[in-house]
Order: sequence, then C-alpha cells, then structure tokens
Amino acid sequence: MAIGELLLLALGVSMDAFAVSVCKGLAMKKAALKAGCVCGAWFGGFQALMPLIGFFLGTLFAEAIEAVDHWVAFALLAIIGVNMLKEAFEKDEGGCESCDADLSVRTMFLMAVATSIDALAVGISLAMAGQVNIFLAVALIGLFTFCTSALGVKIGNVFGSRFEKKAQMAGGVILILLGLKILLEHLGVMA
Repeated sequence: MAIGELLLLALGVSMDAFAVSVCKGLAMKKAALKAGCVCGAWFGGFQALMPLIGFFLGTLFAEAIEAVDHWVAFALLAIIGVNMLKEAFEKDEGGCESCDADLSVRTMFLMAVATSIDALAVGISLAMAGQVNIFLAVALIGLFTFCTSALGVKIGNVFGSRFEKKAQMAGGVILILLGLKILLEHLGVMA
C-alpha cells in the first residue's frame, strides 16, 4: 500500500473516535486542551494497537486463505464501511445525548475498546492486502486518531454535533473504496 492509501485508511479508521470525541466535547462546559489530549491518547493508542494485533492474527492465517485473501480484505473493509454509514444514517439530531464528559480511566478504556474493534478487522485486512508496512500504518492510524479525537473534543464543544454524522459517513465511504481498490488490484482490473 502506498503512503497516500495509508493516509486515507488512517483517516477513515479515525472517524468513529472523532464522532465520539465530538460527543465528549459537546457534553463539556469548557473543553480544555487536557481533555482533548486525554481523548486523543486513549483513542489513538487503541486505534494503533488493534490493527497491529489484527495484522499479526491475519498473518497467521494468510497462507491458508491466500487464494481468497483479497476478497477477505475487501469484505472486512466493506462491512466496516457499510456499518459506519448505517450508524451515521440511524443517528438522529440528538445522537450525543447518551455521552457525558466523564474522562475516567474506566470510561475511556471502554470507549477506546468499543471504537477500535473495527480497527482489529482493518489490521486483518492489511495482512491480507500484502506489501504493507504495518508499523507505518499503525503509526499513521494512531497519529491521525490522536489528532482527530483531540480536535473532535474542541469541535464538539464549540460547534455541537454538526460534524459527527458527516465524519462517520466519510469514514465509511473511504473504507469501502479502499477495500474495492484492494480487490480490483488483485483481480488485475487496476494496476
């Protein structure tokens, strides 16, 4: 995968954490830099860890499914992308009502795990895609998620939840298109 594709992947994967961070910011009276950094560290750390775990799990099974690995990568990314789109369309205008300003270790751990489960599947799909510098991919995913989450807290605090739905939709479309690109390259349609 080229650097441009890895940047798009990192952006797409970070959108769930961004949406949750917007909700966190919306619930805060005043979003301090510390709150943004706390959200960024939790979400960025887990979004980086999960694809790494997924990649190593995927490499264990790569030989067994080598003939269909491109289909597996496409299916995983498409399912994640469609799920993100579905969640974006199902949310009503008050989508952040259940979110609070709590930044405790327990709350942030649970939210970080919940928003990074998809990243585990992305890691598996990266193993199936082949020729991926997983350490660069993980670093970009973690960095993008840190930045978008920290920014999301501030955006949520200042502008409200206007960007939450759009971010999830953009992330879903990006992941579906990357999955399609992997499939088309392996089928020889794209060079």
